[in-house]
Amino acid sequence: MTAALRGLYAITDTPLLAGGKLLPYAEAALVGGARLLQYRDKSGDAVRRFDEAQALAELCLRHGATLIINDDLELAARLGVGLHLGQTDGSLAAARARLGADVVIGGTCHAQLELAERAAAEGASYIAFGRFFNSNTKPGAPAATVELLDEARARFAQPIVAIGGVTLGTAPGLIARGASMVAVIHALFAADSALEVEDRARAFAALFD
Repeated sequence: MTAALRGLYAITDTPLLAGGKLLPYAEAALVGGARLLQYRDKSGDAVRRFDEAQALAELCLRHGATLIINDDLELAARLGVGLHLGQTDGSLAAARARLGADVVIGGTCHAQLELAERAAAEGASYIAFGRFFNSNTKPGAPAATVELLDEARARFAQPIVAIGGVTLGTAPGLIARGASMVAVIHALFAADSALEVEDRARAFAALFD
């Protein structure tokens, strides 16, 4: 599974993709080459979240990508898809036990190698570091450095995800220093059309060729 964990990691954002944009924009990202798609919705509308996640799972299946649910083990288990956990989102080891050995599970490690050590020991499929640049989604998150990527690449076998304000201009430097994937929200989805999202996804995906 880790062989597939390289390339563009698209992350949805509910306010950014409001007004019927979620599914067409997500599909455009997948057509453009996104390998992972994370459904990130912090609302309490469980019915809508299930319906949207199920629709995204079908899109990912159609395009050969992997759906990741942010911070909702029950929803991930219900759909049989991947999961991403932050530091306050529950036990990664428990999630691994619940979802099985083959499901992709990622962990947020902020800018700390110690957190990555723990995530790796608990069965993380990938370890995510960030934010590397100013982020619209998490403006107050602690900053990570490219030197951290050097250390992580030397220490861990797991694929490394770089997140936080990543753009087409800054992604190449992160990839060169060891990022297996770049996780992108605004630089991908803050677009005027689905076609623009597809073009941006292709540009990000091409950085990994």
